[in-house]
Amino acid sequence: MRPRLDDLADDCTVEAAMEVIGGKWKLVILRHLLDGTKRFGELDRALPGITPRMLTRQLRELEADRLVLRTVYPQVPPKVEYSVTEIGQSLRTLVDQLEQWGHFYRRSLS
Repeated sequence: MRPRLDDLADDCTVEAAMEVIGGKWKLVILRHLLDGTKRFGELDRALPGITPRMLTRQLRELEADRLVLRTVYPQVPPKVEYSVTEIGQSLRTLVDQLEQWGHFYRRSLS
């Protein structure tokens, strides 16, 4: 179970950030959603190493932390879309920098 952000010390801002965006998949999911609104199946296909259960869990946590918006359209069959909120958009620069660093790191290993 995740600790509540309220329970973290006020001066542990990095710990608070890591609580929200840490883990293997959250920033990768955000990176794809920063390109535009996606349906679950699109995200599932874009992330071949993640199980549907884990994708659902990560999306729920991102939604609970107000980084991702889940929109359900009342139609048959149901249509659900995921997009990045304004708070999530504030991570764009960080995600871009991590992507650039990842390219640099891979080049430096070869």
